[in-house]
Amino acid sequence: MARLPRLCPAEIPQHVIQRGNNKSICFAAEQDYSAYAHWLKEYSQKYRVAVHAWVFMTNHVHLLVTPEYNNGVSEMMQALGRRYVQYFNHQYQRSGTLWEGRFKSSLVQSERYLLHCYRYIELNPVRAGMVEDPSTYHWSSYSCNALGIDTELCTPHDEYLKLGDSKINRQIAYRVLFKSHIDSELLEQLRGSVNKGFALGNDRFKDEIEKHYGRRVRPASMGRPKKSCT
Repeated sequence: MARLPRLCPAEIPQHVIQRGNNKSICFAAEQDYSAYAHWLKEYSQKYRVAVHAWVFMTNHVHLLVTPEYNNGVSEMMQALGRRYVQYFNHQYQRSGTLWEGRFKSSLVQSERYLLHCYRYIELNPVRAGMVEDPSTYHWSSYSCNALGIDTELCTPHDEYLKLGDSKINRQIAYRVLFKSHIDSELLEQLRGSVNKGFALGNDRFKDEIEKHYGRRVRPASMGRPKKSCT
């Protein structure tokens, strides 16, 4: 199946995944996570991409971001990927590719799915059995969004800001979201959309994206079209 062309419009949130090649590790030590976070902040600022949520796992990365201009996310990820590979190869005396091809991404409907995407990303270490509570995993945005730990990397999305009229109230409301698990149907939607490059949203959102950008953002219809009766 031919892969769909990259769709990276301005002002629409995107869920991004970058995986290590053949599931190989891309972070071998604490300093590697720190280096990646440093360059993520640098290139997100350079290419004007707001970073709302993230998690750095041993062999992959999840990001929730919104670009100010078209193709901003692509430019950021290309620059970040190249710079980190140079560092990693030098650090561990290796050569060749580190990443599994190009990154994967999904457009996210803000008002219906964005906060679910926040949760999906920050609960990754819990689902992987690495920790029991997201607050104990250092390399994610949970401590910023739920506990108020300040970082220049994190930019709250408008949907996050709607959670409360103060920073403390937003953090309380955000923590409440994590008291329930993501149901299996929504989990599959979150996974399927980003892995296949589809949009995460309702039919109206997908219709608007397809009409405006002229590109399919949902699975193709199966089977041949029915013949009309005459």
